[in-house]
Amino acid sequence: MVALTDKDQKRLTTQTAEIAPNTTAIRSLDWDRDRFDIEFGLQNGTTYNSFIIRGEKTALVDTSHEKFRKLYLDTLTELINPTEIDYIVISHTEPDHSGLVKDILQLNPDATVVGSKVALQFLEDMVHQPFKKQIVKNGEVLDLGNGHELEFVSAPNLHWPDTMFTYDRQTQVLYTCDAFGLHYCDEYTFDEDLGAIEADFRFYYDCLMAPNARSVLSAMKRMDELGKVSTIATGHGPLLQHNVTELTARYRNWSQTKAKAETTVAVFYVSDYGYSDRLSQSIASGITKTGVAVEMVDMRASDLQEIQELVSRSAGIVISMPPTSANSSVKTALSTVLAAAKGKQAIGLYESGGGDDEPIDPLLIKFRDLGLSEAFPAIRIKDSPTENTYKLCEEAGTDLGQWLTRDRSIKELKAIDSNLEKALGRISSGLYIITAQKGDLTSAMLASWVSQASFTPLGLTIAVAKDRAIESLMLVGDRFVLNVLEEGNHLHLMKHFLKRFAPGADRFAGIKTQTAENGSPILTDALAYLECVVTARMETSDHWIVYSTVDAGRVSKPEALTAVHHRKVGNYY
Repeated sequence: MVALTDKDQKRLTTQTAEIAPNTTAIRSLDWDRDRFDIEFGLQNGTTYNSFIIRGEKTALVDTSHEKFRKLYLDTLTELINPTEIDYIVISHTEPDHSGLVKDILQLNPDATVVGSKVALQFLEDMVHQPFKKQIVKNGEVLDLGNGHELEFVSAPNLHWPDTMFTYDRQTQVLYTCDAFGLHYCDEYTFDEDLGAIEADFRFYYDCLMAPNARSVLSAMKRMDELGKVSTIATGHGPLLQHNVTELTARYRNWSQTKAKAETTVAVFYVSDYGYSDRLSQSIASGITKTGVAVEMVDMRASDLQEIQELVSRSAGIVISMPPTSANSSVKTALSTVLAAAKGKQAIGLYESGGGDDEPIDPLLIKFRDLGLSEAFPAIRIKDSPTENTYKLCEEAGTDLGQWLTRDRSIKELKAIDSNLEKALGRISSGLYIITAQKGDLTSAMLASWVSQASFTPLGLTIAVAKDRAIESLMLVGDRFVLNVLEEGNHLHLMKHFLKRFAPGADRFAGIKTQTAENGSPILTDALAYLECVVTARMETSDHWIVYSTVDAGRVSKPEALTAVHHRKVGNYY
């Protein structure tokens, strides 16, 4: 293992392991990384995985993040003379996987770069130099000799438009880049401890793959045609070998649930401009929380007929503004979206943060003239996005999804048997405010489905609706405060936190708070508070059941009583 520690004491190491005959993994371990593309918080760091396959010829599958340049290149050259690399296989061109392709080509200009047509087009813009290339399509095979036949599987939008998988028929190893990965860093090469990784595996899916559920299912259908897959060599986190069947089944089930959604939103972005792809991912994540399906389209690499068909069946459209200097294919794609749009659809527009965005207002006026309704105020970005910017985007997406499903939700409420709903409503509960802070992000919500769940350790459960803004701050490892409201002194807090907040709004404006030891706000007017840390989550149809242990607490008025909530019916709050 090679190690490097920078001035901020951020640990970067590399690890090598033989994962199959003539197959070596180079894992770049980023132990202390706590954010991924700013918008997604990480609890356990991450890794960037690269692979060497040796037959009569040698292939390098993916590289690493540029922050590992020296470490990675030193490790690679210890394993192989770069001039002996015949092929560089590009799973996709996102910089954390292809960031060092240019460096490899400088060491070996004779290497042939293998990838999808779109990937090689994107790569030309990244390396700015001529290189040998070989375009491959779904089902095509590259024979390295000695039995190592690499079959390529088209997997667009997982989670970039140029993604492909690579399957080695001899070793039964499937190289999937982002798909089936997770942001988790430890010294174990494989998924030996399912319990340790499954929360991060699900979080990664929800952030990156859920907005592309239909594309996940399409890729998995092609995977089924390959035959047995003994190992999934992911681009991030441990490789899957011990739990391949279990974890791929989870992907399939989650994606089938998402794909069955009655309502779809089309999200259009330009992946190589500004922060377009990251912002669109945040908006898409917010939309999927509401049970609405999302299909994401990179306007650089899109089929016009598919765009037209997608827009015609979508209830909503979200567009990242492209640069004024966008090429003709992007402008044509945008014109196709506008031509296919129709009245009663929802529209949402946002700037990409690239500094040269097309103006929002002229395009918004055109959509309004067609009868489309603005689902959220246009997001205008003047500086580089912050954590709060990405949170605003996620909340805007949630608002859009809720707006599209409001009629269905009302219909479902009316469909429940009145006797049943009245009986269920007789389950009383206390009134609480959950407050949380992570980094620069803060959030809060009124809660009543709270119950003590264990004595040793002291623990409690909270039911959190999937579309609540605070849900993304209550993942395993996150800390929050449970504020207990006082009977007779709770209406002002209850009314404040019951109101609907605009995306990105400060939920604590006008409310007296102090800071807990775990960093979250304590409501000064609360009867009591408990400092908690999330240790497990269980999924139900529309809520997460969050189990948390309690670290500290205090009661301000020992003789006062907890405010109690009595509902008339049990099918809404």
